[in-house]
Amino acid sequence: MTKKTNIKIGFLACPETMPSNAERRGDAFEHDLQMAALRPTFAEGGMALEEIEWRAPLADFSGFSAVLLGTAWDYQDHAAEFLAKLEALENAGILVCNPPSLVRWNMDKSYLKELAERGARTIPTLWNDDPDGTAILAAFDHFDCDRLVVKRQIGAGGMGQHLFARDNPPASDWRMGHPAMMQPFLPAIQNEGELSFVFIDGEFSHAILKTSAAGEYRIQSLYGGKEAEFLPSEMDIEAATAIARKMPGETPIYARIDMLRADDRQLMVMEAEAIEPFLYPVQGPDLGKRLAAAIAKRLS
Repeated sequence: MTKKTNIKIGFLACPETMPSNAERRGDAFEHDLQMAALRPTFAEGGMALEEIEWRAPLADFSGFSAVLLGTAWDYQDHAAEFLAKLEALENAGILVCNPPSLVRWNMDKSYLKELAERGARTIPTLWNDDPDGTAILAAFDHFDCDRLVVKRQIGAGGMGQHLFARDNPPASDWRMGHPAMMQPFLPAIQNEGELSFVFIDGEFSHAILKTSAAGEYRIQSLYGGKEAEFLPSEMDIEAATAIARKMPGETPIYARIDMLRADDRQLMVMEAEAIEPFLYPVQGPDLGKRLAAAIAKRLS
């Protein structure tokens, strides 16, 4: 029997993912999938999961016991405002999942340098506050590569990313316009694909294989990417678990470790997502139950 839902849990969203918006993002269906997976199991545990825009006035959060960062997928362009809201919610006594301290660390992808210092195997990267065409040419030489991926240090969903070829570099007066990371393009992203490992309360939940559309290298659904259930080996799970355990602070309620296989078949970490990653509920049918239990434990 379903329990009476007397605990309100907020699912933070942005205007482009809210169901009430007539002009939603192309990947807003992922918001719907996640809500459909979580809402029933949360209700079984006596928790009502409700969508709310992260920019809503603080007064609108009255009565919420906790918030999930959900699909706040525009935060990268409003990083300071987003972090300030999370801190305000936490100061109001609301459990923020994941906490602002972890979000602050995870928001800028330079955290990968820290993970590397802790022994994680990462993709070779050059960091630049605002690379121009000259910096791109130098990066080709530095990595001795023919293709180069340039990403925003604060970014999500593959937006604002560039793929340059040595024989077709950007103009000399081109600028990224944001702090960026430059990496050699690795064919594994188009050969095997990206491997994502979902962790709930520090425990491995499920894994996903994400592949790109023909002629594309980005694996997000916005660009035609596909995902499928992936049954990892124990060695793969151990590699992802080691990354999850290198994240600072208390064990995150949820995290997604994105990895790519190197030429020697060992996994390299691409990103350790602890802010608002899509958690692939279709491939993880126990996701709702696991996440509801983790939040209930934190609230008890």
